[in-house]
Amino acid sequence: MNLGLLDYFQYEFMQRALISALVVGLCAPAVGVFLVQKRLALIGDGLGHIALTGVAIGFLTGTAPMWTTLAVTVAASIVMEILRSHSKTSGDVALAMMFYGGIAGGVYLTGIASDKGVANLQQYLFGSLLTAGWDEVWTIAVGGTVVAVLMLVLRPWLAAICADEQYARVSGLPVAALNLLLLITTAVVVSVSMRAVGLLLVSALLVIPVVTVQQFTRSFKATMFAAMAAGFLIAGAGVLASAVKDVPPGSTIVLIGVAVFVVTAVLAAVVRRVRRVRRGHLPPEGEPLEVELPAANA
Repeated sequence: MNLGLLDYFQYEFMQRALISALVVGLCAPAVGVFLVQKRLALIGDGLGHIALTGVAIGFLTGTAPMWTTLAVTVAASIVMEILRSHSKTSGDVALAMMFYGGIAGGVYLTGIASDKGVANLQQYLFGSLLTAGWDEVWTIAVGGTVVAVLMLVLRPWLAAICADEQYARVSGLPVAALNLLLLITTAVVVSVSMRAVGLLLVSALLVIPVVTVQQFTRSFKATMFAAMAAGFLIAGAGVLASAVKDVPPGSTIVLIGVAVFVVTAVLAAVVRRVRRVRRGHLPPEGEPLEVELPAANA
């Protein structure tokens, strides 16, 4: 039976998949824009790996894996920030510890719960939107909305610590609290996104929409809103394409995102080439994003 594109959404499981993907596509870049600017693009991978331990704990305790994953990733983000700011351990070393410890803990605990964990682990590693129930959809929707609103409200302050953390501290901003908040919201995004794109692919939605729109945007504000729009469209297109081709939505979303980035990068290179020819010189590259610094008493 040949179905029209919109006919697929007469089915409830497709409606749930689309809602979940759109929410994740919107909220992930809202956090990712700050991570990219702070050169923490791989933090999503680190939390994604440690989230395996949270999933395994869910299997062992019979608790919904999303909640145990949220607890474990939030705790890990707090520990990572403490290590980074109050010890000699650098951020990349702390991140590496998350990679190693997360994978080891997840594999070890899943092995203990092998009778009920091994078969189910795949849907959390690579995403399984089509099997998500309405309770999970609403959890994703609420968590994603809270994250997106929080990032939009705190954008001037978070942008300030991304641009110049030392200046932000001198200006009176609570830098430590803002850094911790950024890591915690990343943990929330990882936890709610694991059913959409999977723990091994979640970092893609944090990063790809941001680096895609950065090819053309110059201000922090423009980059943030454009990245959220790009993530929204990429996630929606991925679900539609997966329905037509009958392939997993998570990997489809990521592949479409990568394809969009490649096309955008090529177009940006062509535009720069044209400008260079017209002006007779190469325009400056790697310019930092323009950031509106909040007042010291904000």
